Amino acid sequence: MLEAGRALARQGVGVEPHALYLLARLQPGSAIVAGYYRLERGLTAPQLLDLLRRGERIRESVTFVEGWTFAQMRTALERHPWVEKTLTGADERALLAAIGASEARAEGLFFPDTYVFDRKTPDRELYRLAYRKMKEELETAWQARDPDLPLSSPYEALILASLVEKETGRAEDRGKVASVFVNRLRRGMPLQTDPTVIYGLGEGFDGNLTRRHLGEDHPWNTYTRGGLPPTPICLPGRGSLWAAVRPEKTEYLYFVARGDGSSEFSRTLEEHNRAVARWQKGRKSP
Repeated sequence: MLEAGRALARQGVGVEPHALYLLARLQPGSAIVAGYYRLERGLTAPQLLDLLRRGERIRESVTFVEGWTFAQMRTALERHPWVEKTLTGADERALLAAIGASEARAEGLFFPDTYVFDRKTPDRELYRLAYRKMKEELETAWQARDPDLPLSSPYEALILASLVEKETGRAEDRGKVASVFVNRLRRGMPLQTDPTVIYGLGEGFDGNLTRRHLGEDHPWNTYTRGGLPPTPICLPGRGSLWAAVRPEKTEYLYFVARGDGSSEFSRTLEEHNRAVARWQKGRKSP
């Protein structure tokens, strides 16, 4: 307590360190809580001791947005002024090992949410918190999955949820979008979803997806390859996780964006082509 009092005195707090120390000895209670505090002028020693014991520290927050990639999440942490940087420059495997994760790729493993933390919290603790939260959310959803879901593992559900996240502009469409992908998987049809192609192009994508891009084979191109891509393509939120494991029961095989965030769904290619002509004039979507 004496050292704490001296540290506060160095910061200009007008409480004599020995007075604070003696007060703490005379009034036993819970231990003081380390951290950053906002202290008002004129605080008395009893008021200061009470504040430190209650632990009313300054708290910071960081938000990981649904649909962000791992790279975007990492940038948010590295740019946050009150996060202690311990993993800057670490590759994905080293970062995952540092938080106790066994996966080989980081994409999709972290739950998008707002996390509140003490100033100077190490980045690895925030990675670990978001990782464990996704584990919990995914396991809860997986245990409640439809019994006939054509997925073999929670990780496949996570991959599917990431596709739903990127393809859905309105929450009410998530179940239908998931149903399109599930119906296609059951029929052995390629998923043909543009966001996977864009993800696979990486930093080389300039914002203009062309037919040439759709024909360039890579592991995430769901036009040239069947089944799910090898990893998630973003951080899916809770709504997309649940849509992936409990999709709506439909016969839809196609959908196209209307331009207002919603989608039009079709059962046949003929219906879909008409919808494409109506809404996007030839720009295809699965």
